[in-house]
Amino acid sequence: MKWLITGGCGFIGKNLVKTLCEEGGHSIRVVDNLSVGRAQDLADVCSFWDRSPQDVKPMASSTNQNGVELIQGDILDERLAMKVCAGAEAIVHLAACTGVPASVEDPKKDCLNNVVGTLNYLEAARAAGVKRFVFASSGAPVGECEPPIHEEIPAHPVSPYGASKLAGEGYCSAYYRTFGIETVALRFGNVYGPGSGHKTSAVAKFIRQAMNGEPIEIYGDGNQTRDFVFIDDLIQAIRLAARVKGIGGETFQIATAKETTVEELVLQLLPILEGLGISNVKILHTAPRLGDVRRNFSNTVKAASILGWQAKYSLEKGLKITAADFLG
Repeated sequence: MKWLITGGCGFIGKNLVKTLCEEGGHSIRVVDNLSVGRAQDLADVCSFWDRSPQDVKPMASSTNQNGVELIQGDILDERLAMKVCAGAEAIVHLAACTGVPASVEDPKKDCLNNVVGTLNYLEAARAAGVKRFVFASSGAPVGECEPPIHEEIPAHPVSPYGASKLAGEGYCSAYYRTFGIETVALRFGNVYGPGSGHKTSAVAKFIRQAMNGEPIEIYGDGNQTRDFVFIDDLIQAIRLAARVKGIGGETFQIATAKETTVEELVLQLLPILEGLGISNVKILHTAPRLGDVRRNFSNTVKAASILGWQAKYSLEKGLKITAADFLG
């Protein structure tokens, strides 16, 4: 296939690129403004050509089958979106402002990137005749509810981030029903795994704090719950979403269907870290974060029945792989 991946230098993007390159035969084009991911992060998983936005041509079946095109640019650049999507068969839209705290600090920036940026690539997909558009969402659009979260629960976002992702889902639905673009929204759980050293999410942050000799910081009492999904499982879901027929306009919860408190996560992580030589790690409870929901885990029956997907990695196995990667 000919893949256009926005945010392809980020944690999820580079892992998707890696699996596609390992399989071989794909044409892959990455668009990234390098505000979070780095070109070096992409270089760690594949060879690539650094292509100037001025030199971008429509993707052809023979384009860089033994490597990747990297175009440095912003998803708010409408002209660039039109150029890079030409010839693509599937768009995986990962680029976004991520996380609740950043959206609380700057709601307008969050909106521009997550709403207007998504609209730019939907419009580019429409202009280029791209049939499949995979949108990275999360459980945040649903907001506070009695979990497990499923696809039919009415959305009431708590944070600006949740609101912007809900808007993205809405535009995906509209572009499927109005223009026939086969949009697929994937609501990711809390993703973790190797290569996430720069991330500020729970698992990465806790391991990094322990490595630096700092206490592990838990916001609030630690009884808030999340659904932690390992990166390899998530990548498989993305690949299925790009290929499975007859799923245009659908939304899927992509997680493990297991509820884990943050405190439980830390208690599973501590002995793993000790086995790797990091002991006597202290735990520090600080004030709860504004915009965080109390409970969050997913019902993944729809993903299993329609996508043919379910998580395979247990939290313990995933944490062992991740911690070992952090510690080299």
